[in-house]
Amino acid sequence: MPKTQTQYVCQQCGKISPRPLGRCPQCGAWGSMIEEIVGPALSHPTKNVARGLGGRSVPLRINEIEGSAEERMPLSIGEFARVLGGGVVPGSIVLVGGDPGIGKSTLLLQMTMAMAPVGKILYVSGEESERQIKMRAVRLLREEDGQPQAIPESLYLVTETNLNVILEHIHDVQPMLVIIDSIQTVYLPELESSAGSVSQVRECASRLRELAKASGTAVFLIGHVTKEGTLAGPRVLEHIVDTVLYLEGDRFQTYRLLRSVKNRFGATSEVGVFEMRERGMVEITNPSEAFLAERMVNAAGSAIAVTMEGTRPLLVEMQGLTSPTNFGNPRRTPNGVDINRLLLLVAVLTRRLGMHLGEQDVFVNVVGGLRVSEPAADLAIAAALVSSLRDVPLRADTVLIGEVGLSGELRLVGQMASRLREAAKLGFRTAIVPRRIRRVEHWGEGIQVVEARSLREALSSALLAEDDGVKH
Repeated sequence: MPKTQTQYVCQQCGKISPRPLGRCPQCGAWGSMIEEIVGPALSHPTKNVARGLGGRSVPLRINEIEGSAEERMPLSIGEFARVLGGGVVPGSIVLVGGDPGIGKSTLLLQMTMAMAPVGKILYVSGEESERQIKMRAVRLLREEDGQPQAIPESLYLVTETNLNVILEHIHDVQPMLVIIDSIQTVYLPELESSAGSVSQVRECASRLRELAKASGTAVFLIGHVTKEGTLAGPRVLEHIVDTVLYLEGDRFQTYRLLRSVKNRFGATSEVGVFEMRERGMVEITNPSEAFLAERMVNAAGSAIAVTMEGTRPLLVEMQGLTSPTNFGNPRRTPNGVDINRLLLLVAVLTRRLGMHLGEQDVFVNVVGGLRVSEPAADLAIAAALVSSLRDVPLRADTVLIGEVGLSGELRLVGQMASRLREAAKLGFRTAIVPRRIRRVEHWGEGIQVVEARSLREALSSALLAEDDGVKH
């Protein structure tokens, strides 16, 4: 019999080394080389049975292939359907990632119970027992008066981690949708490495993809994330699946964001907003209104930005606070924005507008646990910091949209018409935006648009007390 061998595999990129290494030579990760046992099946790959999507493949002319749109399975959870592109595509494989306890299993269990009346669904759990999942299902179905609803009869549940056994269950039940919770707990017995390793995750995901494409069964995989916030396992896992969704949010906040970072059947960067309650995830149909519900009007250091999440404009409150530092090096603490973007704005305010921020601790917070990465929020962040430094509030009915350049100029951002329509719908009367060079797009009506060429000019229009916001 062939001798069993060991190898060291990077858990980040899948690099294989015959000897232990402290740092992966391919991706540079420290402490990611894990020892794995290589059995005869892996050491002699030519002896493996060839696999495919089922049957013998035949080349076809592209004009002979039916090009009709794929009919999606309906999903009553509107925010979830929005992120997926309109519903669940048969034969697709979706990966859902998120921090522990963020609500991944709860959201997918709600989805299965919402889709159960359409057809059979199989929920495979490798982390919880059937009794635990049944208790959660009863809690999610409990109505406001405390009376529980009936659990759909077409929802099947099994606790299993052996993928071969799971495939047998799928063959027996013939479901239209399969949930795997989670992919890191599933293993193939012919691979001698432990569950969750690179080889196990890659091979199990490939087998499930072949099942989805051959049978038309939609597969949802729940994946763990690392401490850096990325999906655990090899990067090839994200290339195997059709859609990658992240469930984000602060564990101490009630709002959760389901964000699409890859979608072969819809738009990327789409966001669905949910609120975690006792009865599970409740969709928020008007997230802008929810994020601004607790806003304190005419408070210094508060500005309203309009950010785009996919095709949806969201109004968020940007809070800024400056305080005299007690240390030699002032602190720059962002929450929900990039630290490098904050440092850039502080430098522009100090150098171009004469703000004395070198002696101030600077704090920036995005209300609601959101994370804003686009530069359209630059103007709102800068205005919030100046408002806090001067202790002068901004106009309560004004939104600020624009990117700030290193010279203190304002630059236009995309989809301005959608942003202004959303602001007008929520009752804002004025929008301060960068000045247009070409007037090729109609920005709509219902809101007064104030165009500014520089950051100094925009702050003069936004602050309540004229000429108190900047140094002339």
